[in-house]
Amino acid sequence: MENFEDEISSLDEETTSLLNNDSSEKKSDDINPDLLDDDIQDTRSELKFDIALESEEETEKRTEIERALEDQHSLLGTWQNFAISSYGLVADDLRYKVWPLLLEVDPSHDERIPSLEELSGHSEYQQVVLDVNRSLKRFPPGIPYKQRVALQDQLTVLILRVIMKYPNLRYYQGYHDVAITFLLVVGEVMAFRIMEKLSTNHLRDCMEPTMEKTSHRLNYIYALLSRVDADLHNFMDSASVGTMFALPWYLTWFGHSLNQYKDVVRLYDYFLASPPDMSLYVATSLVVHRRKEVFAEGSDMASIHCTLSQIPDNLDFEEILERASAFHKKYPMVKLEHLVKKRVQKEIDQRKKDEQIMRRRLNRNKSMWVRLNNNLPMWLVFKGRYGLLFAAATVLLGYLFYIKASEKKFSLRNLFNT
Repeated sequence: MENFEDEISSLDEETTSLLNNDSSEKKSDDINPDLLDDDIQDTRSELKFDIALESEEETEKRTEIERALEDQHSLLGTWQNFAISSYGLVADDLRYKVWPLLLEVDPSHDERIPSLEELSGHSEYQQVVLDVNRSLKRFPPGIPYKQRVALQDQLTVLILRVIMKYPNLRYYQGYHDVAITFLLVVGEVMAFRIMEKLSTNHLRDCMEPTMEKTSHRLNYIYALLSRVDADLHNFMDSASVGTMFALPWYLTWFGHSLNQYKDVVRLYDYFLASPPDMSLYVATSLVVHRRKEVFAEGSDMASIHCTLSQIPDNLDFEEILERASAFHKKYPMVKLEHLVKKRVQKEIDQRKKDEQIMRRRLNRNKSMWVRLNNNLPMWLVFKGRYGLLFAAATVLLGYLFYIKASEKKFSLRNLFNT
């Protein structure tokens, strides 16, 4: 699979705060900062990307969520409605409580967490460490070195625990982008519960031994696009844009592709409360949202791919998510399957056609050499691996002798003339 890890970029000015010192947001279960010096057990409450003032609408929704949390009779549908509707779950202190409820994961904290040394012998250890070490973009800006290292170790352990518990699952590059989001919000213990639930459900196709199912899934973007924006679909299809631009979106729930932390967690609210295929609908909605930019690139495939791959920071994700929900309601996956099969078969037929053209070209070139070989003098006809090379060397040597002889003849003529 293509490695889509790009250069470490600086975050927006709004994401420059590391520690949230507002006592009004401190919770009774926050850790003692003194523990950070020696043994970091839970860093979720200590790491903040930004301190954003809540709007009046967000404050009202916060009150509704807090009231529902106090109600022991609140149902799963309640949390799903909160997560999907505008503003999502508002802030990380509420996400810490609601995300586990959305997935109905085991809240117990009694499972022993192995050390990094105990997991270092796993076959995927080196690759996981490599990906974690180059994912600094996903850590809070300005984080102290010691705290960053502790978080990286926690992330590595979290990932290896999941793939060791489920040996039929394969780690993929981008998995760490998903895992770190949960590590930052709910801490190491609950992040493991969530990741093992997602890995056996929402992310299951991505963790196959090959990327065949993932590649197949991405075709649903074009199938859906043909229904909701035929002009855009035909334009992108004729330019042979393909689906690779959406691969990081699908593998990481957009976590790798977004610069704004608030956008990442807002999308995670939405995905946790939605069916596993919803990221494909969000991807399609995002492409439709940026249709003017796509058309502006003309029919140049590379330019369109580059434009779509780089997601701007100022997008209205509430509008994008609302459109995605409408798409999903009107065009569920089952209604798109025949279009996907048609597209896949078209690609197979085109690949066979290209292979036939290539074979004909190779045969034509081979035939040309056979004809040339048949017309060469016998002393130039050589069979075997080095025949052509020897023949070429023979011609070259003959030419050099001819040049030397000409130079000698010219010199003698000048001598006699003198």
